[in-house]
Amino acid sequence: MNSATNHDRYEPDYLADILKSAKTIALLGGSPNPERPSNGVMRFLLSRGYEVFPVNPGQAGKEIHGRTVYARLADVPQPVDLVDVFRASEYLEGVVDEVLALPQLPSVIWAQLGVRDDAAGAAPRRSASRSS
Repeated sequence: MNSATNHDRYEPDYLADILKSAKTIALLGGSPNPERPSNGVMRFLLSRGYEVFPVNPGQAGKEIHGRTVYARLADVPQPVDLVDVFRASEYLEGVVDEVLALPQLPSVIWAQLGVRDDAAGAAPRRSASRSS
């Protein structure tokens, strides 16, 4: 994504391309509560054939939709293509730091509607430009 991208609205084709290219997803803030949006999104993603790894320190070692829950992104047993964030905006900077510490970076960090931190969103680009 370039810096000219409008982060207030994304074209449907752009979002579809992200979802078509992703196979493995870490879902941060996964919840066993069927009333929580993260639970419904996880169920939907699993029904569409994605491999989903729920991440929630308070649920680590338990299962959500038959999938083991991990405490941290670093605990997920394989690289992921996409990190789907169900955390409040104030946690995004920490999420980006955790993602950047992974040995293999995902292609996308996807924050849910209403979750936004423009400074945290710029961090991956800054990191990529330093390593070039």
